[in-house]
Amino acid sequence: MGLLIDGVWHRDDETAGRGGRFERQASTFRDWISADGSTPYPAAAGRYHLYVSLACPWAHRTLIVRRLKGLTDAVGVSVVDPLMGESGWTLPEGADPINGARALHEIYTRARPDYTGRVTVPVLWDTRTGTIVSNESADIIRMLNHGFGALASGPDLYPAPLRAEIDRMNAKLYDTLNNGVYKAGFATTQAAYEEAVAAVFETLDAMEARLAHQRYLVDGAITEADWRAFTTLIRFDAVYHGHFKCNVRRVEDYPNLAGYVRELYQVPGVAATVDLDQIKRHYYASHRRINPTGIVPVGPAVDYATPHGRDRLRAA
Repeated sequence: MGLLIDGVWHRDDETAGRGGRFERQASTFRDWISADGSTPYPAAAGRYHLYVSLACPWAHRTLIVRRLKGLTDAVGVSVVDPLMGESGWTLPEGADPINGARALHEIYTRARPDYTGRVTVPVLWDTRTGTIVSNESADIIRMLNHGFGALASGPDLYPAPLRAEIDRMNAKLYDTLNNGVYKAGFATTQAAYEEAVAAVFETLDAMEARLAHQRYLVDGAITEADWRAFTTLIRFDAVYHGHFKCNVRRVEDYPNLAGYVRELYQVPGVAATVDLDQIKRHYYASHRRINPTGIVPVGPAVDYATPHGRDRLRAA
């Protein structure tokens, strides 16, 4: 994956922490865009720019919310190459009209020349001050949801009456599903792997039961909790089932979950953010410790545009 140490790039494949367990680094840049000008980063069209990977579930969240909130013209995007090599995330020539960078770590050192840490996507960049506003996807989707004021449109994905329940759902899904698949995939001991994969499937089983009687995770309307779940679920059968050894069951084996993923995929604008080719190319070709040959599987053949059947359940 690689990291910067005092602003110098180092190639480093080590992902496991204590006891063979994968440990994710906390995000470093945590500033905010505000609609009311209460922060150093006021809402403005054309001022902010996203650096994303179409393969990354964390970055995928931001692309979905940007589109659902009608901010595609207000917030620009640069897409990194799906293959992560010696230089980490890299940008194809001409992909970065803002900084002209060819590697994402250049963006981090422009913001902080002595930066130490992992170089991750997404990155929300401020063109006015020339720095990173945030590299935390959970914060970025909330900024896109309510930080752009009148520039944004579309549904409120974090409505006040549902926030406590959304937060509880997010916390559970982050630990045992969103990050849980990585804990399984990057584990370096049998015990760490089995612990993680058991938690993944306990969570999927609970989601299947929940979605049998309510249409969305927080029963009212589609919220950010659904989109945070979706970006993991849409990758599950193609990548996590095989590559990360989360192979007890597929999402397609869960009738309610399978229909739920299809419904979310079919929300206008969302399908355009899903690139399964880049997703598979990134995971299978980049993680050579897990897949030394770099061979990318042809399947699975899943048609997410088929009827979802979720309209049988009334949204509250």
